[in-house]
Amino acid sequence: MKAKVYFSRIISPEKVLELYKLTDKELPGKIAIKLHSGETGNQNFLQPEFFKPVIDHTGGTVVECNTAYEGTRNTTEKHLKTLEEHGWSRYFNVDLLDAQGPDLELPIPGGKRIQKNFAGKNLADYDSMLVLSHFKGHPMGGFGGALKQLSIGVASSYGKAYIHGAGDPDAIWTADHDSFLESMADAASSIVEFFHGNAVYINVMKNMSVDCDCCAVAEDPCMEDIGILASLDPVAIDQACLDLVYGATNDPGREHLLERIESRNGVHTVEAAADLGVGLREYELIEI
Repeated sequence: MKAKVYFSRIISPEKVLELYKLTDKELPGKIAIKLHSGETGNQNFLQPEFFKPVIDHTGGTVVECNTAYEGTRNTTEKHLKTLEEHGWSRYFNVDLLDAQGPDLELPIPGGKRIQKNFAGKNLADYDSMLVLSHFKGHPMGGFGGALKQLSIGVASSYGKAYIHGAGDPDAIWTADHDSFLESMADAASSIVEFFHGNAVYINVMKNMSVDCDCCAVAEDPCMEDIGILASLDPVAIDQACLDLVYGATNDPGREHLLERIESRNGVHTVEAAADLGVGLREYELIEI
């Protein structure tokens, strides 16, 4: 059995919507649209205009959570201001899920490292989720895609520290690294379970820096743009992105991005999520 992953080398707002429709998934009820709002100063995050057609089509609400580190998104007041300055709240309805506590505590009975996840409490207001991910490198996770959005992205500020510390928020930057990666997989599994499969995932392989959109000072992109992917499986879509990077053998920036991914053992998050049953690493890439 293989998961279906739709892929287009054409990168445009209209193509995002086209691939979303190809998944043939009718998202029920109130739709949360999880994306990265972008740290102030970051030059690589995908702008609101890029996602406007698919967000307008679904009629969903853009959702975010506060960060667990210093910057312009670590408090509700600052994050709301950043969302406005970056254009998100100018174009769309926006919900900062953990603007007020208490957090939504989700059980993870089969977790490898953590047995609970702390998400922004407003997540309980939604019936389904569209995850719009900018695939790129990451200083700690090696890469960021759908699984990172489901885990760190949906976690509250406290929940982010809890995942990073593999259950100990005080160890946010010092926990065993593979335990952190496994905690991300654990947290992602709780969000997939929460929505009972009512989710669609889109990864955009554009502006691929070794750094995340959470970095105020980020390296410029090192690889050529590759394309857009869409799937109902968060494991398969992240695995497909990794495979496309490995397959870009003529791209001079490939080795730089791979060094970031491999030095952080980034694939282990995919491995752990597959082992938890979050999704499949085996997929059929359907090029459009």
